[in-house]
Amino acid sequence: DALLADLESRVTEAQGATRAMVIHGNGPCFSAGLDLGEHRAREPTEVFWHSRGWHRVFRAIRTGRVPAVAAIHGACVGGGLELAAACHIRVADETALFALPEGTRGIFVGGGASVHVSRLLGLGRMTDMMLTGRALDAVAAERAGLVTYLTPPGEHVARAGEVAGKVAAMAPLTVLGILGALPRIAGMAEEDGLFVESLMAALAQTAPESTAGLTAFIEKRAPKAGT
Repeated sequence: DALLADLESRVTEAQGATRAMVIHGNGPCFSAGLDLGEHRAREPTEVFWHSRGWHRVFRAIRTGRVPAVAAIHGACVGGGLELAAACHIRVADETALFALPEGTRGIFVGGGASVHVSRLLGLGRMTDMMLTGRALDAVAAERAGLVTYLTPPGEHVARAGEVAGKVAAMAPLTVLGILGALPRIAGMAEEDGLFVESLMAALAQTAPESTAGLTAFIEKRAPKAGT
């Protein structure tokens, strides 16, 4: 709980101070997830509101204005996997291991996995992981679409920084479309999605950053940062 509160504070700070952020673990792993000792003898309403608190923190990452890159090594399990799924891009080194052990402990996911991890992995694979305790290594996670970039051991943070640097150089309206419109379009009917796509294109492609970027392309120059 203390870690989540601190994470929420730092995410809020980053949203107003930067154009991309990297979330990574210190020590032997990215995140071993929930402290099960905190959950013994809790009432159902306490667990419900605790879960909603996780949703609030991870929503601040997922729907905020700043793209988040997760740099993952070692264990990324339970709540740690839910945190990684809240990020927009996931970079993992070859030591990373992904699991959802809640089912084998007689509990259920509560940090958004049933929606966000399921969408990344697919319902069938997530069902298997929860029913059997199966873990995915980094190679299998990349093959399944959970990991976006795979690196040798120890190179995940540097690679995530490179990715974040590229993201930070993008035009703000394009980022808004990718973070805000794209996830909503995925859940829309075809014609509604295409309509929103056209609106987003009209906004992004008439912004000053777009004009400068297209001019640079035509003149065979590299675009400046932020364009």
